[in-house]
Amino acid sequence: MLFLIAVSLLMASVQAKFYTDCGSKLATVDSVGVSGCADDAKECILKRNSNATISIDFTPSQDVNNIETEVHGVIMNLPVPFPLPQPDACKDNGLTCPVKGGQKASYRTTLPVLKSYPKVKVDVKWELKTESGEDLVCVLIPARIH
Repeated sequence: MLFLIAVSLLMASVQAKFYTDCGSKLATVDSVGVSGCADDAKECILKRNSNATISIDFTPSQDVNNIETEVHGVIMNLPVPFPLPQPDACKDNGLTCPVKGGQKASYRTTLPVLKSYPKVKVDVKWELKTESGEDLVCVLIPARIH
């Protein structure tokens, strides 16, 4: 019996991930990575006056011609936009558009964490949207700006 409990706990910890899917409608999120954030972290630490690198591997369910990135910091249920140097996910972010349905795609970009950002706990809502504005990918990453 003790062995089964130990195996169950081990399996739960292996499956733990720091992000949650917040409504990916047209893709399956395979993995998410944030520089300096372990897979089993409760929150990612984003250091002010530095850059954070994010990667999202996903498999779209259909062909997508254009993809735009939207990033918001959600503080007390209030979304605050994070400006991105390149919101077009198909330019300088590892994606080649059109992205083919059923084929794994890898998005990679860098988010500047400005010195002017307050030291606060924030949920980072990262969305990759189709040309029609639908969520291809939506992930919510708990973070702390430090």
